[in-house]
Amino acid sequence: MQIWVDADACPNPIKQILFHAAERWKIHVTLVANRLLPVPPSRYIKAMQVAAGFDVADNEIVRRMQAGDLVVTGDIPLASDVLQKGGHALNPRGSFYTADNIREYLSMRQFMEELRSSGVETGGPAAFSNADRQAFANQLDKFLTKAYSDDSR
Repeated sequence: MQIWVDADACPNPIKQILFHAAERWKIHVTLVANRLLPVPPSRYIKAMQVAAGFDVADNEIVRRMQAGDLVVTGDIPLASDVLQKGGHALNPRGSFYTADNIREYLSMRQFMEELRSSGVETGGPAAFSNADRQAFANQLDKFLTKAYSDDSR
C-alpha cells in the first residue's frame, strides 16, 4: 500500500501529518503536483512534478495508484476515479469518500457548478481549521492501524 497526495491544494498541516505517518508506519507517500514541492529527506517521502494543465496531476495519480492505495484529495471526481479503481480516498478535512457517498458528493458538486455558472455567488469552502487537521489525523491513524493489523506487510 502507498499514499498518494493530490498536493497542489493540500494544506501544509496535512502534508506534515502525512510526513510523520510515512516515517512512523514506514509507508511510501508521494506528493503529486504541477510544481516541485519541498519534502523532508526520507526514504518514504517523495514529490513528483507533473506538467501544468487541467487534471494532469489527477490523471497521473489514477494511472500510478493500485487497488488498496490511499489517495488524499479534496477533488471529488478524482476521489470517484480512485474508488472505481479499488483505492481509498480521504479528503484533507478527515472524511472518507465511499461508494455510498460519492454520488451525493458528485451531485452536489454539479449543482454548485450550475449555480456558479448562472451567476450565483456560492462562496468558497470554510477556512481550514485545527478541528479539520485533527479529524484528518484521527482518520488517517485509524485507517493505517486497520490496514497494518489486517496485513502482515
